[in-house]
Amino acid sequence: MWQPRNTNRSALPPGHSCSSDNPPTGGPRHRVPVAFSNLPAVRIIVLTFVGLGLYDERSVTVAGADAIAAADRAFAEFYTSRLVGADVADLEAYHGIDVEVRDRAGVEQDPEPMLSAAETEDVVFLTAGDTMISTTHVDLRLRAEDRGVETRVIHAPTAESAASSLTGLQNYRFGKATTLPFEWAHGADGVPSSVVDTIESNRDRGLHTLCYLDIKVDHPRVDGDEYMTASHAAGLLADHWNPDALGVVVARAGAPDATVRADRLAALADEDFGDPLHLLVVPGDLHHVEADALAGLADAPADVLDEYRD
Repeated sequence: MWQPRNTNRSALPPGHSCSSDNPPTGGPRHRVPVAFSNLPAVRIIVLTFVGLGLYDERSVTVAGADAIAAADRAFAEFYTSRLVGADVADLEAYHGIDVEVRDRAGVEQDPEPMLSAAETEDVVFLTAGDTMISTTHVDLRLRAEDRGVETRVIHAPTAESAASSLTGLQNYRFGKATTLPFEWAHGADGVPSSVVDTIESNRDRGLHTLCYLDIKVDHPRVDGDEYMTASHAAGLLADHWNPDALGVVVARAGAPDATVRADRLAALADEDFGDPLHLLVVPGDLHHVEADALAGLADAPADVLDEYRD
């Protein structure tokens, strides 16, 4: 079982003490068995996967922040997603630790520096959102376990949970998710058939489809980083699938200026939703509460919603 590295720190608030006869003031009365009160603390080395949440250096959970504070070393990757409100320097300043950022090859092909460190030190591996949404991170955890390194996961809000929370679309009415890539990234024009097949399969069952939008970080084909916008994604689906279908844009989930907008795909393609990150949801059938939510929270036109109500 994992225990914090800084085991010499008191778990009680400053100014409080606890012994077999003196319980901490201001809290429940607990007695510490005398036979165990003087045993030395045991430090257990662990690799902790920490989700950083959706927006900035403060979006991490308290448990995640505690794990970072207790760590000897911190690694991170931001090629699957990133915090739109913070950079690496912000993370380092807020959490008081140096962060070594790994690229895709450094996580998937050459994770040895991280795994070796985790054999002798407390290590945290940081990602935006929830740390186990990417199968890459599951693979890294399995490699650590194979080497006898104990692992644990500290979860955080994800784009998937935010898409449901911000739009009012019910979580259990979402079907399989898909990723919409840049045209040049999948080696063909338009939209991959797998994306259209996923959307139509979900719609046949009345389910919503969450479309993750392509991100290219340190890619040789782009200058800097490139993030697909929701308007570009809506345009692709309008041109190569169905321009009259309802779409719901979620922009900058977790940020103070998060934006939600619903309309036909052709109309969304002409709007500007600002800075990344963006998501696009293609709804299936709408429960009346979901329809009311899209009208009230996303300015969905009434005539479009009437086509989708159960």
